[in-house]
Amino acid sequence: MVAKAFNVFIDGEAGTTGLQISTRLEGRDDVELLRLADNERKDLNRRREMLNDADLVILCLPDDAAREAVSLIDNDTTRVIDASTAHRTADGWAYGMPEYKNDQNAIIAASTRVTNPGCYANASIAILHPLVEQGIVPADWPVTINAVSGYSGGGKGLINAFEDKSSPDFTDEAFRVYGLNLDHKHIPEIQRWSGLSQRPLFVPSVGRFRQGMIVQVPIQLGALPGAPSVAAVHDALSSHYAGRQFIRVGDTTGMVKIDPEMLNDTNELRLHVFGNDEHGQVVIMGVLDNLGKGASGQAVQNMNLMLGLPEETGLLAG
Repeated sequence: MVAKAFNVFIDGEAGTTGLQISTRLEGRDDVELLRLADNERKDLNRRREMLNDADLVILCLPDDAAREAVSLIDNDTTRVIDASTAHRTADGWAYGMPEYKNDQNAIIAASTRVTNPGCYANASIAILHPLVEQGIVPADWPVTINAVSGYSGGGKGLINAFEDKSSPDFTDEAFRVYGLNLDHKHIPEIQRWSGLSQRPLFVPSVGRFRQGMIVQVPIQLGALPGAPSVAAVHDALSSHYAGRQFIRVGDTTGMVKIDPEMLNDTNELRLHVFGNDEHGQVVIMGVLDNLGKGASGQAVQNMNLMLGLPEETGLLAG
């Protein structure tokens, strides 16, 4: 006898992340997507019905709209994954990074409200949290994070700017640094979940490639307490993620370059530790698909846990 499928509603399915999630769920017989007709998407009553009829809702909305959607749920059974920034540091919401700590899978599985991590934040926290937790990097250390993302991370507006020559915002630039007010929306999330007591310095950028991402954390090992070795950094990350399917510490032997697109269409985040003990320096790099482990793949991973399904269902590792 085939078990009844779970009803899942993606509020904001027409957006970049929503479309990616629906694509990952189509063809699965363990979930059934509830969908609004095009002319119903702005109908508050129909949205309220869908939000309350679903076993699980995935919000792919701007922050204010996500908060409104949560307020429209008037039962205690509908479970929510919010892919916006609205609840990433909010009390009462589980942080949707299953690899964060040993029991995070269970915390997510038992929660009715889960906040999906940001793409930059996912890699930054994956690098920093184990190092802070294990005492290699002090919580008050002045951390610097540099990152580059494919332009799909900016949603339909930025996609059109890079792809549609008829768009008034079209650009042929190869690379752009942004967030120059040093107040990127992922910073509070990175600080809280990394365990940092001091605000990190985060410099994001976008390149002329559709999807993929590299996040870099450079550290002067000689300036840290105890001057830890490159091997100590590698071992701290390797031990933290041992046995995990979707965050892995790669072998850097012989590597001379990193491709931001190398894990596209997968749900893997791969960490690489490049260091030089003679100079007392290390750069830890995280590579991921900003639309995969950085957004929609991560949401599906969390959905699987919350519905009691195998965590890896419908997802690919690198």
